[in-house]
Amino acid sequence: MNPSHTKAYTWVPSLYLGEALPYSAVMLISVIMFKELGLTDGQITVYTGWLGLPWVIKPIWSPIVDNLKTKRWWIVSMQFLMGIALALVAFTLPTDFWLQGSLAVFMLIAFASATHDISADGFYIIGLPDKEQELYVGVRNTFYRIGMVIGQGGLVLLAGYMQQGVFGESVQSLSASWMAVFLILGVLMFLLGLYHAFILPKVETVVHDRFDFKEQLREFGRTLQVFVTKPHLVSALCFILLFRLPEGLLTKIVPLFLTRSAAEGGLAMSDVDFGLIYGTLGVIGLLLGGVLGGWAVSRWGLKKCLWPLVLCITLPDMVYVYLSYFPSAELWLVGLCVCIEQIGYGLGFAAYTLFLVHFSRGERSTAVFSICTAGQYLGGVMLPGMVSGLISESIGYQNFFWLIMAFCLVTFTVTAFVKIEGK
Repeated sequence: MNPSHTKAYTWVPSLYLGEALPYSAVMLISVIMFKELGLTDGQITVYTGWLGLPWVIKPIWSPIVDNLKTKRWWIVSMQFLMGIALALVAFTLPTDFWLQGSLAVFMLIAFASATHDISADGFYIIGLPDKEQELYVGVRNTFYRIGMVIGQGGLVLLAGYMQQGVFGESVQSLSASWMAVFLILGVLMFLLGLYHAFILPKVETVVHDRFDFKEQLREFGRTLQVFVTKPHLVSALCFILLFRLPEGLLTKIVPLFLTRSAAEGGLAMSDVDFGLIYGTLGVIGLLLGGVLGGWAVSRWGLKKCLWPLVLCITLPDMVYVYLSYFPSAELWLVGLCVCIEQIGYGLGFAAYTLFLVHFSRGERSTAVFSICTAGQYLGGVMLPGMVSGLISESIGYQNFFWLIMAFCLVTFTVTAFVKIEGK
């Protein structure tokens, strides 16, 4: 097989699966693990919120990725590095400094993952023509979310089974089960690195072997100049920063709400039940939402699909208001609620991602896209995620979910003012 003619379906799904798994480990699996090891909601969201910093500041070193080696080289190298680091997390857990040690390694993984994101997103833009980018946006988002579901669903499910059967219920059993989870994650990332070393097409002809720091500072300045001269910059920035605000507040709290005890206001789900729901109905919802969202935008255009997809990403959050008032032990009902919310997320996030791609096209598209995704993480993941636990502890889960619905008005407002060129 000539790698320069590799079909997109052989590498787009696996590339975004590889982008999601380390992010899932750092930002999602760690939430459940830290909860089981005794941390409060506020501690969990603050600690894991800080781990999102590399995704916010990644534009600072994106010129290095653009101008040293190739994006293909960076993708494969970071996947091998993250495979080793994920396995290293496992060896920190039995120690007396497990919290400090795991957080330090998680931060290393976060920096490697952010670097991988820069190269992967740039590779997607230069490796596919515009029409295929629109066609595959649903596929890439779906497999990105599937990667997170594998972590937050399948691997959490595995940890739960191990705790119930193999290792018993002691504190040592908790550490041992999570050690196994991170060893498995490390192996998966290493195998993805091997796969992409052979399968990724060679779409770049220039390989840079030297790095000039002063020149890269000038390059970064030129990139900022390109970014700030983009048309309709103010409305685009508001859209990029605030569109995901409700989701950013919700993401870390949902697994805590589902697994906290009834006395704490949660649904008291076990890791097995939680993992089962996210690993089955969550996947089904994501497949439907992500693929349908990408197909709809490809067929009718972003401008026509924007408002319907915005409603899809916001209104289904109401299911958690319902569950907080009517907690149920029926897994099918909780699973249905999660599935509805995930379908809506897949639909809406397809439109959001394609807006970032459209906005970034033109001069220095890779570097501009990295600035856009940095803004996305700052306003839609890191800052709201850090405060979400403190808010939920202060006002309770019921009031917190009503607050999420109120913040959906922010998403509606920034959507009303954003400008989209073309159809």
